[in-house]
Amino acid sequence: MERLLTLSCIKLAGLIRGREVTSVEVVRAHIDHIKKVNPLLNAVVKDRFEAALTEAAEADRKVRELPADTLPPLHGVPFTVKESFTLSGMPNASGLVARRGIISERDATVVARLRRAGAIPLGVTNTPELCMWMETNNRLYGRTRNPYDPGRIVGGSSGGEGAIIGAGGSPFGVGADIGGSIRMPAFFNGVFGHKPTGGLVPNTGQHPMARNDARTYLTTGPLARRAEDLMPLLKIMAGPDGIDPGCADMKIGSIADVSIKGLTVIDVEDNGSTRVSADLGEAQRRVAAFLGTRGAVVKETKIPALRDSLDIWSSLLYAADQESFSVMLGNGRKISPLLEFIRWSIGRSTHTFPAIVLAAFEGLPGLVPWRTKRFVEAGKALRKEIVRLMGPGGIMLYPSYSRPAPKHNVPLLTPFDWVYTAILAMMEVPVTQVPLGLNKEGLPLGIQVAAMHGNDHLTIAVALELEKAYGGWVPPKIGLLNY
Repeated sequence: MERLLTLSCIKLAGLIRGREVTSVEVVRAHIDHIKKVNPLLNAVVKDRFEAALTEAAEADRKVRELPADTLPPLHGVPFTVKESFTLSGMPNASGLVARRGIISERDATVVARLRRAGAIPLGVTNTPELCMWMETNNRLYGRTRNPYDPGRIVGGSSGGEGAIIGAGGSPFGVGADIGGSIRMPAFFNGVFGHKPTGGLVPNTGQHPMARNDARTYLTTGPLARRAEDLMPLLKIMAGPDGIDPGCADMKIGSIADVSIKGLTVIDVEDNGSTRVSADLGEAQRRVAAFLGTRGAVVKETKIPALRDSLDIWSSLLYAADQESFSVMLGNGRKISPLLEFIRWSIGRSTHTFPAIVLAAFEGLPGLVPWRTKRFVEAGKALRKEIVRLMGPGGIMLYPSYSRPAPKHNVPLLTPFDWVYTAILAMMEVPVTQVPLGLNKEGLPLGIQVAAMHGNDHLTIAVALELEKAYGGWVPPKIGLLNY
């Protein structure tokens, strides 16, 4: 049964359809493992285990009674959902104490599509407060811990997803990303994550929700322990739902059409501002060299405009969606950051320190409108430059963060290192986060693989090649899962 905790959802679905294993056995194996590891990780914040087992039994009945080729692609396979997405009967607080008790009455679009494809949700996973910080911690559910070292962060905002998938408790999960919220948790927890092209997947059914032009900066996508799941999951998730105005009908290319030979690879070692650790730098050099041996045309490249990643990200987001974070923290009533800081200092605030700081400084881009406009234009120019350098069939290698998973609270000392993922969200390009084994401390290494708008199949194809070369996800020893 423990072997089931290491397989892709596609392989699990094949075993279930082929009657080599039952859905109940697969679902129960994951439930038992979650029960074993979650008390330490605090990744799954509300489960629906009994309902999942009932649905698994129904899935097995259909396997017995229906031809295998009539069953949906994910028939009987379990998965988890970021708590900021609606899942019928589950909470939808996004780590905000004021939303305690809010229960979803319907499924978010992507959740509904996955369930129609046969997948069975096990429960919902933790996020930072209102999904706006890179460490998953809030006053409602508490802190989530890394399966490779519980003293370290899991990333955010899809941190609970990254942790439980990295621990082997879920084959795949649903996340969302506007600054790295899929890719950072995937990186810190050693799994795959895909941020789709902006507008490819509908964002309907999450809280908080981006507005206006920011709807294509926010992207919903999968996290998975195996690369072969990314494209099938993306195809299930993608396409307009008639609700999200930012979602368009786009063609998804074929992985079979991708060849590493002749592929243009833009190797960008850093942003020229935030230093990258030696182990991550070495991992990226190995990837570039490997792709070169496979016939790719690798070009070491500097992009000077990346030094302004923080200013570009904040300016583009401010210009696109000026909803007040202070109002969101107050669940419709604006909070006073100064008052909340005083309350926090004496342990009386229901908000986390990073959220209070963000509320205090959210209006800065609006105080100097000419500067904001300048960086909005710089962002547009950077998008064109990155696309020009990669070309229509090329990719970009880029660090995932400044270093492997830091210890809890340490990101407060270097609060802008997440710009490595944030800037690519503003470019609206597809990015796949790829695990590259573990460093000497036993922490996951990884890299971002980006391509131009619409080339999701290209980044996923490269992820598949890198998984073959470097092994992909390495199961941690937590809960005696050690393969």
